[in-house]
Amino acid sequence: MADLANQKRLAADLLKVGVTRVWMDPERLEDIATAITREDLRGLIEEGVVKRRPKVGISRGRARARDIKRAKGHRKGQGSRRGAAGARAPKKEQWMRKIRAQRKVLKQMRDEKTIDAHNYRILYMKAKGGEFRNVAHLKSYIAYQKK
Repeated sequence: MADLANQKRLAADLLKVGVTRVWMDPERLEDIATAITREDLRGLIEEGVVKRRPKVGISRGRARARDIKRAKGHRKGQGSRRGAAGARAPKKEQWMRKIRAQRKVLKQMRDEKTIDAHNYRILYMKAKGGEFRNVAHLKSYIAYQKK
C-alpha cells in the first residue's frame, strides 16, 4: 500500500480540517496515490472519494439524566457533597426563605383580621429580629398570646 501521508495532509488543508478528520475511500487508494497536486485532490473531493469525517462530540445524554435525578433530590448524599453546608445553602438564603415565609403568613393573618395592625407590627419586628425559628413557631407564639 502506498504512503498517502502527503495526500492526507493536502486534503486536510483543502477541507480545512485536521489530518485525523480526512476520510479516504479504501477502494480508490490507487487513484488517491496518483493524486499529487492540490488540483488532483480537489477533483477527488468533488467525486466523494475524499471526505471530511464528522466532528466527534461528547454526548450530554447521561448528564441530562443525572441532572433530572438531582432535581428530584437523588444523588445528593454525603459522598457527593463538596463544600461546607453553608456553601451549599448559604446562611443568607436560609434567612431569606424563612423571613419571606413568616412575613407572608403575617400579612395573610392581618388581611383575614386574625391579628390587628398593631400586633402585626409588633410580630413583624419580632420576626425581623429573628425571634421565630419558622412559621410553625410564629403561629404557636400567636396562639399562645391569644390565651
